[in-house]
Amino acid sequence: MNAPSVTSSIDLSAPGKQIGRLRYPRISNNGGWAYDLIPIACITNGEGPTVLVTGGNHGNEYEGQIAALRLIDEIEAADVTGRIIIIPVISVEAAWAFTRLWPSGVNFNRSFPGRPDGPPAEQIADYFTRVLFPMADVVIDMHSGGNAFFFLPCSHMHVVDNPAQRKAMLEGMLAWNSDYHFLYIDVNGTGLLPVEAEDQGKTVITTELGGGGRVPAYVHQLAWSGLTNVLRHEGVLKGALQTRESLGKAPAIILDGRDPENYVNTDEPGFWENLLEPGDAVQKGDPVGRLWFPATPERAPRVFTAPLDGILTVIRATTPTLAGDSVFVTGQPIEAEAVLNGE
Repeated sequence: MNAPSVTSSIDLSAPGKQIGRLRYPRISNNGGWAYDLIPIACITNGEGPTVLVTGGNHGNEYEGQIAALRLIDEIEAADVTGRIIIIPVISVEAAWAFTRLWPSGVNFNRSFPGRPDGPPAEQIADYFTRVLFPMADVVIDMHSGGNAFFFLPCSHMHVVDNPAQRKAMLEGMLAWNSDYHFLYIDVNGTGLLPVEAEDQGKTVITTELGGGGRVPAYVHQLAWSGLTNVLRHEGVLKGALQTRESLGKAPAIILDGRDPENYVNTDEPGFWENLLEPGDAVQKGDPVGRLWFPATPERAPRVFTAPLDGILTVIRATTPTLAGDSVFVTGQPIEAEAVLNGE
């Protein structure tokens, strides 16, 4: 296979703190010898693990982008043991456009493993796959519900088959110290960044830090405190590790979303009304939301009910809803020991 088409303006093997850009070819009406640019930083000090931190996989998920930018601003080489590589805003144009997908319609999180001679998203994915992931011991990929959803602010993970990898991912997820954690499955396509990293044996920690088009101060604080605590947990950032107990908080709740029935979609368009809030307990058959039909106001609303007992985890944040759209997600409490055992 050809060498990666993406290049870095900084030396990722050099010590100290560096801030630069990833460059990949762009041809536009402004000229044929141009580059698109993605910010990247590398903070290295001595021997230790390498952690890759990413935000903006989806453009309109800003919680992780702000936390990653703050990491670049506040963390110096003396604070680090090992190496932190930070890409705070992967989908630059989408972030400025306030959209989940790239303006071209591409979902970067469905572009892996990528290829160097493919379209731009696949060129970048190829660089992650063949350059960045092999360098990393740990990959932290921060998401939220974007504009369309509000997700219980949490860290989450796939339940991978390898017991040692699963244990490392569970411990890393719990180190975020969020009130909730979520076990998820891929319900809409392949080619995800976390899956490619998992397939390479990395410890992968991901998040869903709220959403809904606004970032409250407490979510920004959770993004920052969780990210830095996970970095301390992984041994790359100096400082005292915090736990839920040391913070005076009750044990976190792990929600199991691996049953596909938890993911509820609508097969017709309408205006969505939430009847409950994330964190509310539900029993199978409880009303969760209603779909209204503005074009046919004589029609009564359609009630959507909980498919299973559990806790409401995600709700739709925008009212206009199209056929096929997700409207809510539930999850069932599960003990950490059961996750370790692969149950």
